[in-house]
Amino acid sequence: MLLNSLSVEAALLLALPHLASAATRKFDFDIGWVRANPDNAFERPVIGINGKWPIPTIEVDIGDRVIINAHNNLGNQSTSLHFHGLYMNGTTHMDGPAGVSQCPIVPGTSFTYNFTVEQPGTYWYHSHTAAQYPDGLRAPFIVHDKYFPYKDKYDEEVIFSLSDWYHDEMQSMIPKFMSKANPSGAEPVPNNALMNETTNFTMSVKPETTYLFRTINIGAFAGQYLWFEGHKMRIVEVDGIYTEEAEAEMIYISAAQRVSFLLTTKKDTSKNFPIVASMDTTLFDVLPPDLNYNATGWLVYDEKADKPDAATVDALDPHDDMKLVPYDKMGILGKPDQEFTLDVKMENLKDGANYAWFNNITYVEAKVPTLYTALSAGKDAEDPSVYGTYTHSMVLKKNEIVQIVVNNLDSGRHPFHLHGHAFQSIYRSEEEAGVWADANVTEADLPKTPMRRDTLVIYPNGNIVMRFKADNPGVWLFHCHIEWHVVSGLIATFVEDPLTLQETIQVPKNHLDACAAADMPTKGNAAANTENFLDLTGENKPAKALPAGFTPRGIVALVFSCICGILGVAVVAWYGFSAPIDPTSAGALSAGIVDGSDSGDGSPAHKGLQETVVSPSGDARSH
Repeated sequence: MLLNSLSVEAALLLALPHLASAATRKFDFDIGWVRANPDNAFERPVIGINGKWPIPTIEVDIGDRVIINAHNNLGNQSTSLHFHGLYMNGTTHMDGPAGVSQCPIVPGTSFTYNFTVEQPGTYWYHSHTAAQYPDGLRAPFIVHDKYFPYKDKYDEEVIFSLSDWYHDEMQSMIPKFMSKANPSGAEPVPNNALMNETTNFTMSVKPETTYLFRTINIGAFAGQYLWFEGHKMRIVEVDGIYTEEAEAEMIYISAAQRVSFLLTTKKDTSKNFPIVASMDTTLFDVLPPDLNYNATGWLVYDEKADKPDAATVDALDPHDDMKLVPYDKMGILGKPDQEFTLDVKMENLKDGANYAWFNNITYVEAKVPTLYTALSAGKDAEDPSVYGTYTHSMVLKKNEIVQIVVNNLDSGRHPFHLHGHAFQSIYRSEEEAGVWADANVTEADLPKTPMRRDTLVIYPNGNIVMRFKADNPGVWLFHCHIEWHVVSGLIATFVEDPLTLQETIQVPKNHLDACAAADMPTKGNAAANTENFLDLTGENKPAKALPAGFTPRGIVALVFSCICGILGVAVVAWYGFSAPIDPTSAGALSAGIVDGSDSGDGSPAHKGLQETVVSPSGDARSH
């Protein structure tokens, strides 16, 4: 039976076997600084948990209740945790973005996340405060499913992460990135690429064995091309959605995406094979000459055999994820009740920094977390203006079909992520195709069973179209998952069925205490006005816009530049006419002294996790 034809009662019956065996899993996380050197090139402070890094992978079963007591022991930074890809149905206040669904967890305080996992698949958790997770606060979050449709097709399971890596801390790089010294908005280029948080990943394999690889890009910036020399992958899941099996020799995984695939080893065990993850260098404004943008690991059949260098590939030609078909064959949703068109662009403001925009809005956090505005605004919660101009909030009605159109007016790729939902990816143009309005695509041209996922890549100067049903009341961000673009404002907000939220969400005292510690109000509009929710006087705003045309300072600069240019040309001309070439120096070229225009060499110019599991019978065990 197709998923979209299931009744609510039937869906609940299917969930009963999971609920009957559900457990409560409790984790105590002490979040603090440790030192690490994952690329064996530079030791630096990283954010660990319970004194360890990499931080622990979380593995639970579908239906489990998860309780995480997070204590901020960083000393100098606030934090929060987001559970990427989990819908948080009925618990939007546990989603984790600071300033959106909660207040930040300030140093020295604690915060409790408490939610039930109702969907299987491959996810991850990471900080969602101040672009912090690239400093190490990120790890896989796996939800096991005893009814996984491919459970009889593999022998062993591998959790496999890819990441870019920086030697500098984010809080030292952000001020330089968002400054007038970087008017083009060039993103810092990573120093290295990691596999499972190391540059020396090896995996001992058995012959004629099938492995399920749960692969996650937990990086800040770079998409990754991934391939296994001499082996093929068979994709079975993307972003928590099971798919029909699809064979691939190479896949592309953007920051935040997940792909699970089956890989069967060979009978012959005489050779080892490279695993290659290659960072997408088209995202980099500059390519440092010393950057090794490939991370190489190995499938090791024979410990005594050589680990060969990776061969050069003729082209980077990954499998097209738009061709994937969901395993449940859910049909395309009907025509949308609401459509939102978001144009992506990068522009400078008066402070000289380069900002990212959806339409004419660059995101600025409100004075009150957006969820708390929705809960305290009464009927005004249905008016998007109460959430502030710069949270770019769009209000959705219960169960309506929503279509998001993104037109990329920028020359780079962007991975767009929606919290609270997996959307149907119903269209993606090629590069340089322009905007959706010019695509001349009809409803009949769209796929009948579109791929679903929560993070989708848009191509340079192209467009994407996504569709979902507003059946999960909450406050959900939609943003680019390149962390530099989060910093520069490429974020919008969906406020879904806010009146239902007011009836169903009770914010725990522990969360309100976090706001008190952070000195943030918990009621009012975006400006913290509780008397008149339509009065946004005092709301947070971005830097002022650049004036149209030339400013007086600009006119003066232009005039003096022109004068200097004219004088410079006159001096060069005068010098040329007044100083004939000395015949004694005319043999410089013939003596072998080149002029510098050509160099002549061809060179271009889980461990440490404290978990308590409470079984349905009430028995507890720690490990």
